Amino acid sequence: MNSLRGIDLNLLVVLEALLAERHISRAALRLQLSQPAVSHSLGRLRHLLDDPLLVRGQGGLVLTPRAHELAGPLAEALAQVRILLGPTGFQPATARRTFRLAMSDYGALVVLPQLLRTLRKAAPNVDLTVTQASREAMTAQVADGEADLAIGVFAYRPEGVRETPLFDDGYACVVDAATVRDSGRLDQVAYLARSHVLVANTSERMDAIDAAVAKLGGRRKIACTVPHWSVAPALIAGTNLVLTTARRTLAAIEEDPRYAIFAPPFALPDFHCGMLWHTRAEADPGHAWLRERVEQAAALAAQAQTPRAAEAPISLRG
Repeated sequence: MNSLRGIDLNLLVVLEALLAERHISRAALRLQLSQPAVSHSLGRLRHLLDDPLLVRGQGGLVLTPRAHELAGPLAEALAQVRILLGPTGFQPATARRTFRLAMSDYGALVVLPQLLRTLRKAAPNVDLTVTQASREAMTAQVADGEADLAIGVFAYRPEGVRETPLFDDGYACVVDAATVRDSGRLDQVAYLARSHVLVANTSERMDAIDAAVAKLGGRRKIACTVPHWSVAPALIAGTNLVLTTARRTLAAIEEDPRYAIFAPPFALPDFHCGMLWHTRAEADPGHAWLRERVEQAAALAAQAQTPRAAEAPISLRG
């Protein structure tokens, strides 16, 4: 490792794909190489770095501790090399590039349609690869260079990761309209008496809603837990279930007479959806262009999906 002259730097590109895909065949497809060629490169990398890098684990290949350590510096180094060797500016109309976006189901539902329409017009050869994971995993993907951007609601940022706020949102409740014909909504007692649909990753079960309910001395009975915001409203019609969800996810059903949408019967804090990105990409004109497009798409989408003004919560005494 003392001299770069004896090292094939193309191996670093292979290593980047292997660390991201954790699968030899998928890495080969990503690099447009044969599987034997990638396997051969992995063998050379193992010899060069004196580490197995990828080992068999439960469910497939997993990274060794050394591989985890390499992920961040490798992504940063390759980003700088691409800037050095690439064009001085970014020409979206002619650029050929694939960006890796990590998005929550919520972020994708609100932002992705408008973003993709923008990209197809302005940059027809710029492609997106979108993945979904928990908040913690998406944050780690940005930190490690496995994702160019992450869009969602995030609780923390590691060193080197920045966040750009995209739009604010709050909560609303949804029930089958036939179950609240008289009032059009539920008070606290009726809310806690019903069963609920929960949208959550397994690591995110205790969210702001459950924390607020706990302060009231209650606890929601969860009848169904799903990982996707987009499917949740369809589970409510024809049942006595309650869904408490981000208001902007309900834009498609606001005028649907089957549903009654109302403010939660207790106070819940608003939140903001943000975009995470790493400082290593600051000098990359293509990355900067994409961030601007995401901000514009989010602003347009948020404007188009502005929810109806929420009524004040119903209290037990109100």
